[in-house]
Amino acid sequence: MSEKKEAQRKLKNYGTGFSDGFKPLKSLDLSECSSVDSLVRGMSDTAFGGRSLGEAADVLEEMTRDRSCFKVLTLSGAMTVAKMGLVVCEMIEEGMVDAVISTGALMAHGFIEAAGMTHFKYEPHKMNDVELYERGYDRVYDTLELESNLDSAEEVIRAIYRSLPLGSETCSREINSLFGKYLAENTPKRARGVLKSAYLKNVPVYIPAFSDSEFGLDFGIYRRRMKMQGKTPAIYNPFLDLEDYTARVKSSKRLGIFTIGGGVPRNWAQQVGPYLDIINSRIGKGGAFKRFHYAVRVCPEPVHWGGLSGCTYSEGVSWGKFVPQTEGGRQVEVYSDATIAWPFIVKAVMERLEKKPLRK
Repeated sequence: MSEKKEAQRKLKNYGTGFSDGFKPLKSLDLSECSSVDSLVRGMSDTAFGGRSLGEAADVLEEMTRDRSCFKVLTLSGAMTVAKMGLVVCEMIEEGMVDAVISTGALMAHGFIEAAGMTHFKYEPHKMNDVELYERGYDRVYDTLELESNLDSAEEVIRAIYRSLPLGSETCSREINSLFGKYLAENTPKRARGVLKSAYLKNVPVYIPAFSDSEFGLDFGIYRRRMKMQGKTPAIYNPFLDLEDYTARVKSSKRLGIFTIGGGVPRNWAQQVGPYLDIINSRIGKGGAFKRFHYAVRVCPEPVHWGGLSGCTYSEGVSWGKFVPQTEGGRQVEVYSDATIAWPFIVKAVMERLEKKPLRK
């Protein structure tokens, strides 16, 4: 820069970027990328979706290493049918997750897979949806669930439900633990599954909308059968889940959340802050002031559709759910199909943990 232009710049008080603390960007050099982690780190110095993916890995690593952090994973969408179940297993087994909150369908399809049954790729030129129905194939986007899988799973689930004490109260956390126990005891040791990993690592799995799933429908069938036999079936009480989760959050020093999609699991997980707050304000004791410090969301839905799944963390700050970034909160939004972005984020952090393991 010439002396004249430099003098003009100083006169106008222009910043240099460095002078105001901005971080410089770098071109992504693939020749320097020898691992998933090195690729993701390089992407964090670029822009747009690549940068948010890289930053998401940084936040996930930080919250995983934070020994005072209670880490919540929320799941929606057809992620187990989409063959992302082992990604969840890795997160549980690597210590990235202390609680899972999910849709029921996602856990039901994952149970089917973990029990040794198979999902198939849908090819539109082979059958239309009417033909699929007649042949017992349930289509989930571009994937097929077999009606026979659901029937086979129900035979196992029925026996587990019948083991519940007559007239007792139960909830999704307890039921999922029983499913995980069954998988741990009845599948090959090397076989993996979300509920199995959660059971073995003592990670609670909650399904807030339990009746909106095969698990819930099977529970309904169980109740009808028991009543027909003149017996008092177990009672499903969702508030047992709410209070168990609330107690875990209340006893935690710091909170982190990693969200795939949105829907009921995400909002149910996040509403614990307002719930603890209004316990204090409306009852006078028993509540607390809790907000999520770390937050990562992988979801393709934008804000302007007006749906809850497009709700930003910034909006959540106004509800008292998240620590503002101005106060040190770490929040990253990744607008992407989870089957693309999520494996990169988790694998990058796995490689970092391999190089520098968590402290015992």
